[in-house]
Amino acid sequence: MIFEIIILAMIAAFLGLRLYSVLGRRAEHEEESIPQRFDPGENRAPNPAQTQTAAPMAPPRVVELEGVMPAVERGIREIAEADRTFDLPSFLEGAKAAYEMVLEAFWKGDRETLRELCDDDVYEGFVAAIEAREAEGHVLENKLIRIEETRIHSASLDNRMARIAVLFVADIAAVTRDKDGNVVAGSLDDAIESRDVWTFSRNVAARDPNWLLDETDEG
Repeated sequence: MIFEIIILAMIAAFLGLRLYSVLGRRAEHEEESIPQRFDPGENRAPNPAQTQTAAPMAPPRVVELEGVMPAVERGIREIAEADRTFDLPSFLEGAKAAYEMVLEAFWKGDRETLRELCDDDVYEGFVAAIEAREAEGHVLENKLIRIEETRIHSASLDNRMARIAVLFVADIAAVTRDKDGNVVAGSLDDAIESRDVWTFSRNVAARDPNWLLDETDEG
C-alpha cells in the first residue's frame, strides 16, 4: 500500500513538472511580449514585430550621369534627393524648349512670354534691351537654325533653392533691320555659333514645378 502511494506521488510530481514546463514558459513568454513604457533615459532595441510591419523606406534616387564633373554630379544628386519628382532627361528637354522660347520671345519683343519664363532680374534685362531696340526703330529677324549641344554646366542646392546652369551651343542666323526694312547688321545666309550658359532655378519645396531662368551668360 505504501509502495502504491509512493508511485502515485511520483506520478503526480512528474505531471506537475510537465504542466509547469508548458504553462510556466507560456506565461513567461506572454509577460515578455507586453509592451514596455518608453523611458527616454534608456536605449531600447526596436520591437522585431514593429520592425517587420513598418512601411519600408523609399530607396535612394538613382540618377544616371556620364562624363560630368564631380561637383556637378554631387549637385544633381542633391537636387534629386530633395525633389523626388526631378528627372534629369526631362529637365534637359524642358531647358532646351525654354531656350528656344525665350530667344524667340526676345527677338519678337514678346514681354508676356518672357514674364512667364524668367525671374524678375532677367526679365527686366530683356525688357530694357527690347525698349532700347524699339527706340532705335530696329527689328530682329533672327532664326535659330539648330541646337548642337545641351549640357549641364553646374548644379547646386542651397537650402531649398535648386540652381542648374546649362550650356547651349547653337547655330543662329541674325539679321537686324531698321524702321525702313533695310538690313543694318547680320545675314540670314551665315549662321553664327552661339555658346550660352543659362541658369535655371526652382524652390524644390514649392508646388509650382516650373523652373525659371534667373541668369544668362556667355559660354
